[in-house]
Amino acid sequence: MLGFGYSNSARGVGLALILSLAGIGAATMSAAADSGVVRIAVEGAFPPFNYVDSNGQLQGFDVDVARALCEAAEMKCEFVIQEWTGMIPNLLGHRYDAIISSLSMSAERRQKVAFSPKYYDSPSVFIVRKGSGPKGVLPNDLKGLRLGITSETSQEAYIKRFYTEVPTTVFHASPDLYKGLADGSVDIIIEDKLAIYDWLANTKDGSCCEFTGPDIKDVEYFGDGAGIALRPADSALLARFSKALDAIQSNDVYDTINAKYFPFSIR
Repeated sequence: MLGFGYSNSARGVGLALILSLAGIGAATMSAAADSGVVRIAVEGAFPPFNYVDSNGQLQGFDVDVARALCEAAEMKCEFVIQEWTGMIPNLLGHRYDAIISSLSMSAERRQKVAFSPKYYDSPSVFIVRKGSGPKGVLPNDLKGLRLGITSETSQEAYIKRFYTEVPTTVFHASPDLYKGLADGSVDIIIEDKLAIYDWLANTKDGSCCEFTGPDIKDVEYFGDGAGIALRPADSALLARFSKALDAIQSNDVYDTINAKYFPFSIR
């Protein structure tokens, strides 16, 4: 998005489902561990980065990158769908082995987990309904407006630190946040720019709204990009992921995935 739960969107507690990369279906955590499978957590509710399609299959930029990394590293991997607020606690609790789910590498998170080099970067930005934006996006500019944020995100942490005088509504998940802006429940929201780009550009509801103000980059709150998170003791696995990331970024694999979701580079 900064504690355990903060990132680019809201997410929850507990293991929901394990899916194999080949789409074989559910498996137990103990079976995965015994077979040497690397279990990768994704939220599954943060399009276009990770989501479950109408056929019940995981899709998205994070998912495609994870598949490519596992292929490059010659690792057998499975996805674990994990609600957001339990993401880091359950990594540390050994429910899975890595997080590839648009997790920004904030200073606070770095105290809890180890990160690979970044695999993409995105600023945060304010969004309003078209024609209704304030003159600016400083705290004083937003007085009298209703500001929407997503629970347990870095955006929430940022707003609570710098926009304490602005009335805020906290939404459980990104889709709820977007709906709140579209239907007028709030006047302005703050979100990860790449995450909301798909909603603005490719959905009917999103056509109501537009970016306002400059990109917001604050390393303390938003980190220096999204990385693959692992337990600090898993240095060998971190090295494998980092080497695989370098490999897919050195050939056309990463750029092909990038182009599938965005008409511009997000490195």
